[in-house]
Amino acid sequence: MELLTPGTGLLFWQVIIFLSTLLVLSKFAWKPIMNSLKAREKFIEDSLESAKKAEEELVSIQSKNEDLLTEARKEREMIIAEAKKVSNSMKDEAKQSAKEMADKIILDAKNVIDTEKDKAMNDVKNKLAELSIDIAEKIIKNELSKDSSQKKYVDDLIKEINDSK
Repeated sequence: MELLTPGTGLLFWQVIIFLSTLLVLSKFAWKPIMNSLKAREKFIEDSLESAKKAEEELVSIQSKNEDLLTEARKEREMIIAEAKKVSNSMKDEAKQSAKEMADKIILDAKNVIDTEKDKAMNDVKNKLAELSIDIAEKIIKNELSKDSSQKKYVDDLIKEINDSK
């Protein structure tokens, strides 16, 4: 049993070595270890705080992005609506312009037709007058070829002139 129970001298030296090791460690090792642990703890706290700030900024940026997207969508809708209005206006304007041009072309065509019709009517009248004169001339020549017919014709003309006065 002697092996299981240590001697007092051994215990004394073990306590002194333990205390001296504890003193040396506390003076030279634990302070730097504790300082580095505190620095690490502070770094972790700062990192967590930075992460929270970054997360808050990210949420803020996402909110701003959502607002910007909403605003951009509204602006896009306004631009599309304005483009549709301009397009419809241009279509209406083009239709109106085409209608006016068509009306002008139709009016010009009617005027040309009327002018050509008047020309044709005048030509027909002139031709008819010429034909009438030619026919009358031939009839009169034929009738007046005889002396008695000529005398009767002249008398009728004189009588007609006297009656009209």
